[in-house]
Amino acid sequence: MAQKAAIELKNITKAFGSVVANKDVCLTVNKGEILSILGENGSGKTTLMNMIAGIYFPDEGQIFIDGEEVVIASPKDAFDYKIGMIHQHFKLVDIFTATENIVLGLEDGKFDLKNAEKQVHDICEKYGFEVDPKKKIYTMSVSEKQTVEIIKVLYRGADILILDEPTAVLTPQETQRLFDVLRRMRDDGKAIIIITHKLHEVLSLSDKVAVLRKGEYVGTVNTAETNEAQLTEMMVGKKVELNIHRSEPKDAVPRLEVHHIDCSNREGVKVLDDVSFIANAGEILGVAGIAGSGQRELLEAIAGLQRLDSGAVLYNNPKTGNMENLTTKTPLQIRELGVRLSFVPEDRLGMGLVGNMDIVDNMMLRSYRRGKSVFLERKGPKDLAEHIIEELEVVTPSASTPVRRLSGGNVQKVLVGREIAASPTVLMAAYPVRGLDINSSYTIYNLLNEQKERGVAVIFVGEDLDVLLELCDRIMVIGSGRITGVVDARTATKEQIGLLMTKTEALTWEGGEDRA
Repeated sequence: MAQKAAIELKNITKAFGSVVANKDVCLTVNKGEILSILGENGSGKTTLMNMIAGIYFPDEGQIFIDGEEVVIASPKDAFDYKIGMIHQHFKLVDIFTATENIVLGLEDGKFDLKNAEKQVHDICEKYGFEVDPKKKIYTMSVSEKQTVEIIKVLYRGADILILDEPTAVLTPQETQRLFDVLRRMRDDGKAIIIITHKLHEVLSLSDKVAVLRKGEYVGTVNTAETNEAQLTEMMVGKKVELNIHRSEPKDAVPRLEVHHIDCSNREGVKVLDDVSFIANAGEILGVAGIAGSGQRELLEAIAGLQRLDSGAVLYNNPKTGNMENLTTKTPLQIRELGVRLSFVPEDRLGMGLVGNMDIVDNMMLRSYRRGKSVFLERKGPKDLAEHIIEELEVVTPSASTPVRRLSGGNVQKVLVGREIAASPTVLMAAYPVRGLDINSSYTIYNLLNEQKERGVAVIFVGEDLDVLLELCDRIMVIGSGRITGVVDARTATKEQIGLLMTKTEALTWEGGEDRA
């Protein structure tokens, strides 16, 4: 029996000025089907989904719901056509309960919370969600918050669901539970669209995969009849090597020692609790953990950007052979010693890049202090900018293009490339491939491996456990500001790391020896 189309796009085109984001895209999603959307950064995936969700309006083309042509001019129109989009960054009110967030904006502000809680409970029972309708958002885990967002669109009657990077901040166990729920929704006749860069998840979950390249539709394939290599070639237009070469550490002497550090945030809440570990030269130490477990505070504490309550960070200076206490130094002094932090936040322009400045000037932000006169020297930064553009395949008209005009993924390449080019002795790379397409991601992995082989101590904070296991030598797991375990990446499993990510007891560490 042929499946019936839930939504069909015909010749959808959308341009922003001279940039064509989508061109003549044709796409069909059937009822009772999970469709994954793949494509490189800038291929038009999010723009296309935003047109379905009513955030953008197409310049040309037609949208059909259940065979009838419709006009979706706003998110309200999308809801009226039973379309719901779950964004990567949740839109919830922390002090409200799950149910209050779900009904917020409905019924002219008149809520029958008791009846709404029953409906939420019924939805949970039907699809297998695990959430307390009366629980406050600020007490929830990331997984629970995502569940509330999904229930919110189901409560409003959505039959077509769009999920943007739904597993980015989930543990393997939480990801599996989400997949089980999505399969039940599919079996109930829902049409589900997922945007993701994780190919193994695409192959595990979806029924079909649609690929976009440079804003144009390449094709749709049955998941059961494809593989990672074929999908990557469809996205990129050429064959891409998908293996990470992990060399054995050489002369892995301790480069950085963290001893019993404690750290509190502005509200006085402890965010790092008795954290101790060693990072070796010529090694990649992975850091795994649920989002918000203290990863950012840990790296900022090492870089001198976060004040410690107690403890010490010691640096084995390869030039002098002396052990130096970084906790007594300024962030600039720490950087000049060779300890570099490349943190890719949700807002990529929020960490060391100035949007209105061009790529060359952003290179100068790290070199102007070394000038020998009052005049700024631009040749070196210009050469560096052009090298990064070529090496990392940054899509830009020229090195003089303002950074704000680049796509998010290309901004990210500039940010990571600048820190790697500084010849660090310790490189802390946090989420360096967040939101990058698979081709760009593997370029970054190779660059990190090159740093390792040069004797750099690399600390890699990542979200994809498969990558952490393939790229790193050891993996340190952090949960609620505590180190809950350190494992050998060659022998560990995703399930083992996932359990450590939800563990509450800290790993005992007795100084002078790493217990990995």
